[in-house]
Amino acid sequence: MNIALWIVQGVLVIGFVFSGWMKAFRQEKAKASWPWAGEVPKGLVAFIGIAELIGALGLILPQATGIAPNLTPIAAIGLGAIVLFGAVFHVMRKEYREIGVNVVFLALAVFVAFGRL
Repeated sequence: MNIALWIVQGVLVIGFVFSGWMKAFRQEKAKASWPWAGEVPKGLVAFIGIAELIGALGLILPQATGIAPNLTPIAAIGLGAIVLFGAVFHVMRKEYREIGVNVVFLALAVFVAFGRL
């Protein structure tokens, strides 16, 4: 089970670092990839990106270092909340094709949260 959790944590980190970096520091590229990023305030997009980057660190560092490993499931819960709110946002905008990624990342985050609790 521990190996499966580490693999899922790695997958989540890769996904959240990619999307978080684009939202926080490459907003023009984010707008090209995700039309919604150009239709909401830049500060909100950057905030979401920074939250994703911090959450990605929280998925790996506490568990890997053994320093406050109870922060790992908290980070997973936080990232799960971000993607859940993202799914609701996409439903409100009738962007149903975008929801699949949110659902997968939510399921993975829930798996990590429960597995590490």
